Amino acid sequence: MQPSDYSMQGAVDLGARKAAMEREAKREAAQASGTANPYAIDVDENNFQDEVLQRSMSTPVVLAVLQSSSEQSSQVEAAIDRLAIGAGGQWAVAKVDVQASPQLAQALRVPAAPMIALVIGGQVVPGPTGPATEAQLRDWLSQVFEELRNQNVLPPEFTGLGPEGAEGGAGPAEQADPVDAEAQEALQRDDFDAAEQVYAKALESDPKNEHAKQRLAQVRLIRRLRGVDAAAARKAAADDPGDIDAQLQVADIDMYGQKVEDAFDRLITLVKNTRDDDRDRVRKHLLSLFEVLPATDPAVSAARRRLTAALF
Repeated sequence: MQPSDYSMQGAVDLGARKAAMEREAKREAAQASGTANPYAIDVDENNFQDEVLQRSMSTPVVLAVLQSSSEQSSQVEAAIDRLAIGAGGQWAVAKVDVQASPQLAQALRVPAAPMIALVIGGQVVPGPTGPATEAQLRDWLSQVFEELRNQNVLPPEFTGLGPEGAEGGAGPAEQADPVDAEAQEALQRDDFDAAEQVYAKALESDPKNEHAKQRLAQVRLIRRLRGVDAAAARKAAADDPGDIDAQLQVADIDMYGQKVEDAFDRLITLVKNTRDDDRDRVRKHLLSLFEVLPATDPAVSAARRRLTAALF
């Protein structure tokens, strides 16, 4: 190789690859510990169109532009994750790492990281740039959601935010609900049994507690995915469409990755192609995935109708 064959592009690619690997390792660690935000997905040039622009046609997407080596970005990321979890899936979080995806950051004309924006209907609403506290992000989201409701872009019943905790607390959901706090403590010590029991007990006391039902479904989803090799699961499902275990596992992976429609489509198709006990098993698994999202989520309503048609 001649000296003229070298270019900075190679160095950029290596740096981006390293940043991408670090972010993936961070995501896997959070997933393994049960502290991951189930409503977040990492996006890059390859999936930005589908996971941000297309998804924003039906669900608000908060775009978090971050820098993996920045403490300010880590603080903003943690804050937006807590707000998303507290909101119970009313909106998704799309995370862009400027080091892992420099071309995408350039295309978005990012002035600095961290930066927060809201994408709705394919349109970008700029938000805070630089360090921002959880309270500041909550205030900004509250104002944006209120304006979108006033414009009839969002339905009147869309709140967009969970209950607000005390200032300086660990987070709105943890401060507002002692059940969440107890479950989170269990997850932090890697005790999924205890976390499930906390929410199961809450549901036993109040069968109409939709929050507890949703959190229980989320804990069970994350637990099922611990140690799963996503690539191997997808290959098994592709190689044998009749492998129910593999199909259920891929549906879980898609659900965790916010590919909600893909997860529902896979299982509804499987319902059509199975019979008796196998069909009932798939149906029950699909119902468990419905519970991961709010009962009013339009994707759930549409999938329920399709499931009914598939069964009858």
